[in-house]
Amino acid sequence: MDFLKNSFVFLSLLPFFPFLLVYFIHYRWKHNRKASLKLAMDVTTLFLIISVSALFNLTFGSRFGFYLILLLLLISVGLVGSAQNRLKGRIDIQKMAKLIWRMSFVVMSFSYLLFTIFGILKYIFITMS
Repeated sequence: MDFLKNSFVFLSLLPFFPFLLVYFIHYRWKHNRKASLKLAMDVTTLFLIISVSALFNLTFGSRFGFYLILLLLLISVGLVGSAQNRLKGRIDIQKMAKLIWRMSFVVMSFSYLLFTIFGILKYIFITMS
């Protein structure tokens, strides 16, 4: 059980590693780049959410990071569901979930890079002063 816990922590600290791991394993198995990329994005999003929430908490000294991300995801579900309902008259939950999950990958990847750079700069300026 400790191995699973430690593996999950390691993959959360370096979320690009599960992306590469899933992509290359799936590509070698199925030989389909597009499907491999989508699966790697889907798997990595979970690790990115955990990493970004931890980086947010460290950067701002709070414990609200995970809940903020969860709140933003719920707001996204409401907005996308409302848009689908207005445009098509019905809500396709599967399409909505895929759209939000993949948009989360993009937003969380950007946030991960931003918070990592900000954290490094914060550490440099704190140690220099």
